[in-house]
Amino acid sequence: MNVAVSIQHPAHVHLFRHAIQSLEADGHTVSVYARGKEFISELLGSYDIDHEVLTPESSSVTDLLRTQLRYEYRLWRRLKPIDPDVVVAVGGLSASHVATALGCRSLVFTDTEHATLQNALAFPLADRICTPDCYRDDLGTKQYRYPGYHELAYLHPDRFAPDPSVFEELRIEPEDPFVVLRSVSWNAAHDVGAGGFGDLAAVVDRLEATGVDVLLTAEGQLPSGLERYRTTVPADRIHDVLAFADLFLGESGTMAIESAVLGTPAVVANSLEGIGVFEELEEQYELLYHFSDEQRHEASVRTALDLLDTEADHWQRNRERLLADKVDTTDVILDQVLRPH
Repeated sequence: MNVAVSIQHPAHVHLFRHAIQSLEADGHTVSVYARGKEFISELLGSYDIDHEVLTPESSSVTDLLRTQLRYEYRLWRRLKPIDPDVVVAVGGLSASHVATALGCRSLVFTDTEHATLQNALAFPLADRICTPDCYRDDLGTKQYRYPGYHELAYLHPDRFAPDPSVFEELRIEPEDPFVVLRSVSWNAAHDVGAGGFGDLAAVVDRLEATGVDVLLTAEGQLPSGLERYRTTVPADRIHDVLAFADLFLGESGTMAIESAVLGTPAVVANSLEGIGVFEELEEQYELLYHFSDEQRHEASVRTALDLLDTEADHWQRNRERLLADKVDTTDVILDQVLRPH
């Protein structure tokens, strides 16, 4: 089979990397194309995945449309002579459009209900739309629901075991309690108008006052007073860090879910609402806490401080319940890619 994979976010690398490697090992041809965005090419290179970057990173929110159109055109030009059987992507905006133009199948994975514009433009042309079974929206006969999350394609225990050697690259000792704090740039198309913390420096101060170390990971520049907290661990080691952390606190939904499925309690402060994965992880497994209203800054920090006093065994028991209910999402990807049209 001839498979094309479109990657427009670092999380998409993790979602598809095991499936790409498995397909290639079984003799299938896999062509990977990416958009220029922080960490994408670094991650693909770290996993020895051949790829081509088609566009540079968007310079601003207003540049997103131009970058997206340029990416779609270049993807079409690359795929036309290749004649793929299927184009696979997250969100599916480029994949569904280009696959339709080429007359091949498009396979779209999504867990993002609030990406309303992207979904409206991508879904009508997609052949199959794969979503976690907790996805809130009914997408009709094209939708395939599976018991899992994107993050379980690479963090399921069959795929990942945390490596304690990561502490050699950190400024803390294994016995030191620490929190991973994450801020984002809010320049993705589905994030326009959204926000998170009010004052990141104040969050750091309140966490440090409890005696924990703070490892800050952020997109773009930080205020000069916070740069010393930034962790420089390579992008492909961040999941080891999350697995050993006592808590995750941040604006990133993806990293919050990653933490939760690893058994690290996650507290999210962002204004996004109606996210099925968040709701399930919070209500059914009590591994994630999401605050989206105007009081999200204070509520998330206060909750994080409270959770630091909870025994680690509590979170691991919750994770075990989750894993008993869910599947390895890479198996879902492979099944859907190889399934006859």
